[in-house]
Amino acid sequence: MPKTLLAAVLAVLVAGCAGHKPEELLGSAVVTASIADISGNHAIFIATTRKRSDDPNKVFDGERSALLSFARVNITVPKSHETGKIERKSRGKSDDPSKYFMASQATGYDSAAKFQSALNTDIAARGGRVMVFVHGYNTGFDDAVYRLTQIVHDSGYPGTPVLFSWASGASTTGYVYDKESAAAARDQLEATLRLLAQSGARRIDLVAHSMGTWVTMEALRQLAIEGNRNLGGKLGDVVLASPDIDVDVFKSQMQRYGKPDKPFIVLLSDDDRALRLSSMIAGSQPRVGDYKNAATDLTSYGVTVVDMSGAKAGDRFNHTKFADNPDLVTLLGKRLRQDDGYASDREVTDRIIQLNQQASPGAM
Repeated sequence: MPKTLLAAVLAVLVAGCAGHKPEELLGSAVVTASIADISGNHAIFIATTRKRSDDPNKVFDGERSALLSFARVNITVPKSHETGKIERKSRGKSDDPSKYFMASQATGYDSAAKFQSALNTDIAARGGRVMVFVHGYNTGFDDAVYRLTQIVHDSGYPGTPVLFSWASGASTTGYVYDKESAAAARDQLEATLRLLAQSGARRIDLVAHSMGTWVTMEALRQLAIEGNRNLGGKLGDVVLASPDIDVDVFKSQMQRYGKPDKPFIVLLSDDDRALRLSSMIAGSQPRVGDYKNAATDLTSYGVTVVDMSGAKAGDRFNHTKFADNPDLVTLLGKRLRQDDGYASDREVTDRIIQLNQQASPGAM
């Protein structure tokens, strides 16, 4: 591929995941809002391979850290929130919790033990469930925090949300940097999952998006090699949304992991423009997230393939349907609220198929 074309493809590709420069997470000039103006207040626990930012309001930046850092951020969601959207203030606007997602507090933990103690308290209060979210490429720390908040809020997930945030540079020219950052983070994701397994959690669900699915599969592969692929029986559902993974790489990861005991759900869409461009960069090698033969070729590995091709998307790249399509994020919550194996997989899959059939051809 010529260099000029590659640069253009990269710029378009990485613009499709988050789409704007990292911004301050913590505000300053806050407009007072009444309780009636707020529909949710969520404590997001964080394990990250990012460096702490020199700007305390950004909390963490896009540079890599050799050490795993821990924190908790409290986020409010406005009453005016629409399912599937993340209402964020534009530049020059006041930090108004009645209109926008707002971070009200950030707390750092200087040791894994202190982080685990805070986690245990929250997990016990929420019934023993934990959801770990691993974001995709071109994602600033603020975007990652707000996306997990939106998923938890819109899906009605009852457990403790944990964001694993690897050091994405959140730059339109940083695809290669992000790929290397993802590779550098897989051991720390494994360490985070082990820490959660040693906590009071009885069930740990994993939701990963885009390039974050590769980090997740690598961590699970490593756990399998070490003989602890199910985290001592605590691993719940694994949801891989729009996986930016080479199909052959995914097959080799699943071969090493083995057929799952709990659902591995692959959400894909053959109109995912971001993955189409990723495939071009990879020499036209198909990505799992837009693999047309997935239903026949991947199910033998024990995964449940869910095709979202007919569903509407909230972004022009059709890359974040799992979270920004109101119906899909609601169905994701329904799946994650189940406690028993494969019982509801068919129901959820059939409902998504119905949504696809109802979608008009010009809706995309």
